[in-house]
Amino acid sequence: MNPSPMPDFTLLGLVLQADPVVQGVMALLLLASLACWAIIIEKAMVLARLKREVGSLVALAAAGGNTAPEGEGLAATVLRAGLAEWREGRDAAESAGEFRDRLERAMRAALSAALRKAEPGLPLLATIGSVSPFIGLFGTVWGIMHSFSGIAERQDTSLATVAPGIAEALFATAIGLVAAIPAVIAYNRCSVRLARIRQEAIAAAAGLAGRLARRPTALGNRQVAAE
Repeated sequence: MNPSPMPDFTLLGLVLQADPVVQGVMALLLLASLACWAIIIEKAMVLARLKREVGSLVALAAAGGNTAPEGEGLAATVLRAGLAEWREGRDAAESAGEFRDRLERAMRAALSAALRKAEPGLPLLATIGSVSPFIGLFGTVWGIMHSFSGIAERQDTSLATVAPGIAEALFATAIGLVAAIPAVIAYNRCSVRLARIRQEAIAAAAGLAGRLARRPTALGNRQVAAE
């Protein structure tokens, strides 16, 4: 009797020899991993750009500039929002603190709108990081069940019969971890970086609002009718 061929334990062999359900799990996890790395690369570029723009906003706040820079960057957008309120002037019934708060609210609203554009993709990273291990575990359980079915059909409990199915099942778990670990790390890192950028930008906007509030506007204080 010819000996049964040795199973292929290479990565490609494990994929090709796996049960169709396990192959579907592997394909899904591979797509999740590709999506994860695409988001990681995109967020790295976006956060680096935001960091530079917040640096420009900090520099503008330190200089106390009252002219908005050109372009649609974060610094220009936030400063233009503050200058729009500043040019309207301060109401006669409005205290200096209230005027400053109004300027700061306008700039913080523009800042929040700009920073929200950097958030898409982060929920998907969190989902991949939390769900991928369980999808891989499902593939593992299914693969082990398939292996036991093969044992029952062949009435053979030798390692040669069990090993291929177990290897395929564990490979599904490994792919799930490969997708989940970078997603969790990237989500935490991006969230922390975005929070720091937001805090730095809010502090710069507050300082800029204080400087603008102390400057006389072109229109002067708006007079409120006595009656």
